[in-house]
Amino acid sequence: MASLHKNPPSLRRCVLFFLIFAPKFIVMSETKHTDYPLLKQINLPEDLRKLPIEQLPEVCRELRQDIIDEVAGNPGHFASSLGVVELTVALHYVYNTPYDRILWDVGHQAYGHKILTGRREAFSTNRHFHGIKPFPSPEESEYDAFTSGHASNSISAALGMALAAKAKKETRRHVVAVIGDGSMSGGLAYEGLNNAANTPNDVLIILNDNNMSIDRSVGGMKHLLHRLQTSSTYNRLRDRTARKMFSLGWLTEGRKQVILRFNNSVKSLINRQQNIFEGMNIRYFGPTDGHDVIELVRTLRTIKDMRGPKLLHIHTIKGKGFEPAENGGAIWHAPGKFDPQTGEIQHTDETGLAPKFQDVFGHTLLELARENERIVGVTPAMPTGCSMNIMMQALPHRAYDVGIAEGHAVTFSAGMAKDGLLPFCNIYSSFAQRAYDNLIHDVCISRLHIILCLDRAGLVGEDGPTHHGAFDLAYLRPIPNLTIASPMDEHELRHLMYTAQLRDTGPFVIRYPRGRGSQVNWRCPMQEIPIGRGRRLKDGSDVALLSIGPLGTAAAEAIRQAEAEHPGLSIAHYDMRFLKPLDERLLTEVAAKFRRIVTLEDGVRTGGLGSAVLEWMADHGATPRVIRLGLPDQFVEHGSLKELHHLCGIDVEGIKKALC
Repeated sequence: MASLHKNPPSLRRCVLFFLIFAPKFIVMSETKHTDYPLLKQINLPEDLRKLPIEQLPEVCRELRQDIIDEVAGNPGHFASSLGVVELTVALHYVYNTPYDRILWDVGHQAYGHKILTGRREAFSTNRHFHGIKPFPSPEESEYDAFTSGHASNSISAALGMALAAKAKKETRRHVVAVIGDGSMSGGLAYEGLNNAANTPNDVLIILNDNNMSIDRSVGGMKHLLHRLQTSSTYNRLRDRTARKMFSLGWLTEGRKQVILRFNNSVKSLINRQQNIFEGMNIRYFGPTDGHDVIELVRTLRTIKDMRGPKLLHIHTIKGKGFEPAENGGAIWHAPGKFDPQTGEIQHTDETGLAPKFQDVFGHTLLELARENERIVGVTPAMPTGCSMNIMMQALPHRAYDVGIAEGHAVTFSAGMAKDGLLPFCNIYSSFAQRAYDNLIHDVCISRLHIILCLDRAGLVGEDGPTHHGAFDLAYLRPIPNLTIASPMDEHELRHLMYTAQLRDTGPFVIRYPRGRGSQVNWRCPMQEIPIGRGRRLKDGSDVALLSIGPLGTAAAEAIRQAEAEHPGLSIAHYDMRFLKPLDERLLTEVAAKFRRIVTLEDGVRTGGLGSAVLEWMADHGATPRVIRLGLPDQFVEHGSLKELHHLCGIDVEGIKKALC
C-alpha cells in the first residue's frame, strides 16, 4: 500500500477501479460474446460484399450471436430476427442496397438488417427514447426502403416502387418484398399479389414460411424441380425460346398465359398439389432451406435478373440458433430480458401489483361467456397479446383467431351478430385503423350488436408511432350508431363489458391501454352503467377537469398536488366514461359552474374529447376557456410510457401545470 500511495492520484484511482470492477468485467466477458472478427469489419453492406461466399456462414453465426447478446439485455422483438439471419445476409450480399430496394413486411425481423446497415454501434439504443427506431423507417436510414410496422403492405409497396423505377427508366433497380406466412393472411397482401400478377414488373417476393403453412418440402421430385427452376441453363433456354417465338409472331401475350398455365399444371401434377401463386401466373421457386446462406445466395443470383414477378418460398425456423426460442413459440416473440446462456427469462415480481388491462379483459370475457351462451370471441392473430387465449383454452369452440385480417375480423363478427351471436371482437387500436370501412359499412349502418374492444389504446411505449393507439377516439367519434367508452380502471372495464353485452344498443366500443391499471383487487361484482353517463369524482369551484380513460388516475394525483401547493385552489374532477354519447347533463352542470375547463385524453387532441366538449359548448352558447390536453398533431416517437407522457404533457406534472 505504501508504494501505491507514491503513485499519482489518477493511477491510484485506476488501480482501485480495476480491483473493484475487474471481476464484474470478467463475468461479463464470460456471458457476452464480444469477439466478432468478421462482423466488426462490416459497417455497411458494401463491406459484406467484399467477403468470399465461403465466409458467409460465419458472418451469420456472429450476427445471430450479436442479436442474442443485444436483445438479452435490451428487450425487443427477438425470435423473428433470428429466423431470417441467413436471408438478411444473402439479400445484402446479392443486391446493391440501398439502390436496390428491400422491403421488410411488419419489421419484427429487421434487427440483423439494421446491424448490417450502419447501426451496429447504435443498436444498444434500440427502442430507447431518442434511440434507434423499433422498426424500419426511411427517416432513420436510406437502407430502410419503406415504413413497416403493420403487416401485409410489402408487396403493394414493392410493386409501386418497381413501376416507379420503370417509369424513370431505372432498369437496373431491383425490388424485393420479404413477407411472412402470417402476414400473407392479410387481405392487402392478396390485393398486391393480384395486381403484381397482371402488371408488367420484375418484383421478387420472398415468402418467409416459418410454420409450413403453405406446403411441405418433401419428396425427391420437388427438390429436382427446384434445381431445374433455378438452373441458369434452363432459364436462358426458356427466355431465348420465348423471345424467338415472339419475334416470329408465334407467341402472343395471350398464348404465353396459356403456356404458363399448362406449365404450372404439369408442376402441380408432379408436386401433387395446387400452388396459388402459379395459379396467378407468378413464377414460383421453392420451397428451399432458408438457413443455407450459400444456397440462398446462389438462388438469388440465379433469379435476380429474371423478367416478370417471382416468388421464392423459403422455410425458416423462428428463433433459429437459440434453442429456447426455437421451442418457445409466442413467448420468444418479444421475451423481455433474459440470460443469453441459459435462456431463463427475467420475470419481475408481480406480487402486490395491479393486473394488466388485457388480463382483466380476458378473465372477465370468460366470466360473461359462461353466463351468456351467445357470446363469442374474435381476434386477428393476437390471442395471447389481448388475453383472449383465456377463453380459447376454456371454451375453444366459441373463440376464433382469424389471422392477420382486421377488416375480416370485424365483418366476420358482423355476420355472427346478424344471426344472433354476440361477438367480443378484440383488436389493437392502431391495427383497427385497417377495419374502418368494415366498421362503418358492415356494422354501424345496420346497427349490429358487436362489442369492439380496442386494446393498446393511447401511447404504447417502445413500439413507437406505427403502434400508438393515438387516433381511435377521433376517427370513431363521427360514426353514427356507435357507443364509445373508456374505463378509468379495472372495475370500470368490468362494468363496461357487462353493460355492453346486457342489452342490444348497437355496436359498442371499449378502449383501454397497454399495461397495468390501478386496482390490485380488481375482481368486483359487475354492474350496469347507464350508457352516456359520466360521474363526478370530486367537487370543486375554480376549475373543472374532464378526463376519459385511465389517465383519470394521473389527473386525480395532479389535482391533489395542485391543491396542496396552491391553498385556496378548488378543482372539480369528472370521469366522462363515454365519448359518445356525451353526458349532456354533466356538461350542462360544468358549463354553468366553471369559467375554466381542462380536458384530458390519451389520444390526439384533434377530434377527440376536447374537440367534442368545445363543440358542445359552442352549440349551447357556453364560452368557458377550455384547455385540451392530449397528443399533439404529430406522430409521437418511441420511448417508455413515462417519457412519452411527459413529452406530451399528459403526466402528473403536465396536468398540474394546466390546472394552475
